[in-house]
Amino acid sequence: MAPRATDRFAAQNRRARHDYSIEETMEAGIVLQGSEVKVLRQGLASINESYATDQDGELFLVNAHFPEYKSATRYNHEPKRARKLLLHKKQISKLLGAIRREGITLVPLSIYFNDKGRAKIELGLAKGKRKADKRESEKARDWQREKGRLMRGKDL
Repeated sequence: MAPRATDRFAAQNRRARHDYSIEETMEAGIVLQGSEVKVLRQGLASINESYATDQDGELFLVNAHFPEYKSATRYNHEPKRARKLLLHKKQISKLLGAIRREGITLVPLSIYFNDKGRAKIELGLAKGKRKADKRESEKARDWQREKGRLMRGKDL
């Protein structure tokens, strides 16, 4: 289940929707150490340059940056380690098949805490946008904004 508007995001990848066209989204669990959860609750984690990849039939989040937790002393975590993603076998096989196709990437869109307090990650199956596609989506967004302004003007 995707996060509601009332949920507080621990980390977001805002650039992903600009750089990629998201075809499908799904929620996954993520295996974290205690100090990583503390950093996530503080909102210090960054998933801007990260992606999910497969290693031995399992999915891992690669290149996500969770800075070290100051109070963890010697039990601290490694900031850029690969973190395992928790999904059902059918979901994993579906995502692996999609990743192996050309031009498809598995991009993290956000990390948040669900109602039970567990860290969840929203993944998107994405295709990279070209420069022209980005311009086109920007024009469409601007037109929607302008159309809203015009409609508000008529109501007055």
